[in-house]
Amino acid sequence: MSKAMRIHKPGGPESMQWEDVEVGAPGAGEVRVRHRAVGLNYLDVYNRSGLYPNPLPLVVGHEGSGVVESVGAGVGELKAGDRVAYGAGPIGAYCELRNMPADRLVKLPEAIDFEHGAAMMLQGMTVQYLLLRTFKVLSGQTILFHAAAGGVGLIACQWAKALGATVIGTVGSDDKAALAKAHGCDHVIVYTKENFVERVKEITRGVGVPVVYDSVGKDTFDGSLDCLSPFGTLVSFGNASGPVAAFSLAKLKGTLFVTRPSLMPYVAKRSDLLDTTRDLFGMVASGKVKIEINQRYALKDAVQAHRDLEARKTTGSTILIP
Repeated sequence: MSKAMRIHKPGGPESMQWEDVEVGAPGAGEVRVRHRAVGLNYLDVYNRSGLYPNPLPLVVGHEGSGVVESVGAGVGELKAGDRVAYGAGPIGAYCELRNMPADRLVKLPEAIDFEHGAAMMLQGMTVQYLLLRTFKVLSGQTILFHAAAGGVGLIACQWAKALGATVIGTVGSDDKAALAKAHGCDHVIVYTKENFVERVKEITRGVGVPVVYDSVGKDTFDGSLDCLSPFGTLVSFGNASGPVAAFSLAKLKGTLFVTRPSLMPYVAKRSDLLDTTRDLFGMVASGKVKIEINQRYALKDAVQAHRDLEARKTTGSTILIP
């Protein structure tokens, strides 16, 4: 028997229960992974609450690292004892042990430990597609990134600086502002004290920015559009404050563009997954991007971890230890 945090009915953090689960032998094309660390992401909240429905009972979580214990038929790329990580596999990471499709796993470089492997995969791959593929950020551009002190935000600030961009970030407190600035954010806006639209216009001398990356959703959507320069792009990749309401296309004045990307289509092909993780591992190995793990919880304490995440008490990355 192994342990997992399971949900039998969508709801608040308390809907997760620490339960016994049985993990059989890996099937064809699968490997069995013993987790050493599991990543915490806002996507887990959406799955837990039912905003993104899934079959029940459900084990949430999309990101983890560990050691391969055994492999199923037809698996040639991995073997028992390999150090692996993932951030784009099937849902179900909040557990001690699981079977995974082998083609969703990548080998973890020796220079990266299990904790950082679990903390960086989903968030780091998200930053890779946001900055290099959804909207290709170029040297000399000024960008706006909401939630700049969060796990994705801190990685994005560093990566965008490495690309030569000027980064404007929004945060909710002075402490978070200091954290974002320490990770490459050139201009930090504390949205609880300042109007971020006015500040962006002031910083850009009325021009606006060519791209806004927005994981906040409902509370920032209209303001994000107002920050864009003509032909600008709003990349809405999350909804921490709630889903964006239906809107009229007339809002896209100035020939603006809105896109709602997600990680999975960008790494659906094995070749794309390997290219994405190669970029990520390279940025971390070079020292241009540092992964900040600012919170650690026991996996069995995931309920409290979710409460803290939703209360915006966390910064950087958070991991759960089985």
